[in-house]
Amino acid sequence: MKKNKAVNILLTACRKQGKFLLYGIIGCCCAGMDFAIYTLLCILGTNYLVANAIGIHWGIFCSFALNRRYTFKVSDKPILRFFSFYIIGLTGLALSSGILFLMVTICRNNAIFAKLVAIFVVAVIQFFLNKFITFRKGESCK
Repeated sequence: MKKNKAVNILLTACRKQGKFLLYGIIGCCCAGMDFAIYTLLCILGTNYLVANAIGIHWGIFCSFALNRRYTFKVSDKPILRFFSFYIIGLTGLALSSGILFLMVTICRNNAIFAKLVAIFVVAVIQFFLNKFITFRKGESCK
């Protein structure tokens, strides 16, 4: 009986937090692409902050397309929504670059490890910004 109760609790949580979970799955895929591009560029000798900017831009484009269609299911105002998403993405880029600079240059951590930390921190912040700004329903995208 405990197993069924645990499954029901999990299913209820998934229904209530469905957008966050789907955003997380899509985010993991796009962050994985960002991380792969970043790592490859770092291995090839690109400065870690430049590699970060390139990887994040690929992640922004991928994430917008997938989240617009599957997570938030909005199709109106695509240009305004992309602009809003892109600005939030650039905010994430600034935050990520700050975290990387602090961890790599100041604290002398490995650039790959620092990128993993930055991805996690930025992803959580960007979910809430995009949920309440970019993909809100019933209001104009300002």
